[in-house]
Amino acid sequence: MDWFTAPGYWLGRLVFQRALAGVYLFAFVGAALQFRALIGARGMLPVPRYVRYVPFRHAPSLFQLRYSDGLFAGCAWAGALLAAALAAGAGDVVPLGAAMGMWAVLWLLYLSIVNVGQTWYSFGWESLLLEVGFLAVFLGNARVGPPVLVLWLLRWVAFRVEFGAGLIKMRGDPCWRRLTCLYHHHETQPMPGPLSWFFHHLPKRVHRVECAANHVTQLVVPVLLFTPQPVASYAAGIIVATQLWLVLSGNFAWLNWITITVALSAVDFTGLAGPPPAAAYREAPLWYVVPVCAVTALVLVLSRHPVLNMISRRQVMNRSFDSLHLVNTYGAFGTVGRIRDEVVVEGTADRLPREDGAWYAYEFKGKPGEPGRMPRQFAPYHLRLDWLMWFAALSPDYARDWFGPFVERLLAGDRDTLRLLRHNPFPDAPPVYVRARLYRYRFTTWRELRETGAWWHRRLLREYLPPTRLSGVSGSEAE
Repeated sequence: MDWFTAPGYWLGRLVFQRALAGVYLFAFVGAALQFRALIGARGMLPVPRYVRYVPFRHAPSLFQLRYSDGLFAGCAWAGALLAAALAAGAGDVVPLGAAMGMWAVLWLLYLSIVNVGQTWYSFGWESLLLEVGFLAVFLGNARVGPPVLVLWLLRWVAFRVEFGAGLIKMRGDPCWRRLTCLYHHHETQPMPGPLSWFFHHLPKRVHRVECAANHVTQLVVPVLLFTPQPVASYAAGIIVATQLWLVLSGNFAWLNWITITVALSAVDFTGLAGPPPAAAYREAPLWYVVPVCAVTALVLVLSRHPVLNMISRRQVMNRSFDSLHLVNTYGAFGTVGRIRDEVVVEGTADRLPREDGAWYAYEFKGKPGEPGRMPRQFAPYHLRLDWLMWFAALSPDYARDWFGPFVERLLAGDRDTLRLLRHNPFPDAPPVYVRARLYRYRFTTWRELRETGAWWHRRLLREYLPPTRLSGVSGSEAE
């Protein structure tokens, strides 16, 4: 069955699988360390409450059957250990069926988390990890050559990620067509990194070149993934280089890294890898060929919705069309903000909350707060609360469900919630009142940085949440 496998891609498969396992590892560790405050039994958006109202068919998950914080932690850490084992090569030392089972368990565990994660897991890279993780189940291991059909399906994923993002930019904000979006993006992106300040201050002509290069990478280069080698490898290399540029300029969780991972599956490493191992020439067993062909047919059928979305004038981004997240649509930053607002949360131990009282700020790990603190690098680790705080600053509606419970937990001194923060100004006892205020942030200039040492300049805009006591806070008060 020579048509079924491409032995020359054995090293590409190895690189892809190791990298994907690494992304899974970050995802599971992040889930294990953050879930109690976010979706735990006593979290801001508890899983038990969610599954009471959402049927299994709409959100299939192991936690629909039973939930406890201990069970969730066990699943998350088990996923992390399994991902680490696959990253170390465990999938290549077991029989083919066992390797497929290992990847299937990873996919099932993470699907179970995403489908009960609610707002905290509503990001496009969750669906992207699940889609790619599902295809990885059928990519085989060192005991059989890489199946051609799955390799093409991975290119189809890479194409949709890049081309969908390119289309939504051209249809969205006019600044993409004018090549001016990057005058603002590095400053207003959800979570700037340590180099974002420097990227922001590049000359405007460089920003225009960045924009133009982005359009070429997302609208022209993805088509070349389907051309013969070595052109497909060059196209994948351009995508990888672009994604590494984005890694340097911001914090986008594992979005860039999984895009790199998928692109690498299109690279022909034959010149570097030498001849494939003898096992790669073994004929694939029929029990393996049949499900690979079936999955290929399924993906082609399910691709109808993403294709219709891409050609639609009302294109949406980051949407799943099925509850298993098998084939999704992607795209980001169709609109770029021109200003940056930040919600600053403060507490006081004063019995009367005076405007000029002793208010102390809660500092977050990743999102901007203290103007003198340089942005840090966290990606591919995903700081979910920090990301949602960026959305909360855009509109209180984005925080309607969780901001009130977040304030409640600060007032109660909840240990799990405080662990999500960088600095708790009330280590001995919780505050009496908590308030939130909205500030306008901008990067400082070169001169301001030299004179003040501050990376940000901010000014107060208005009150976001009035001083609130534990007995009076509710979700509606956060609007």
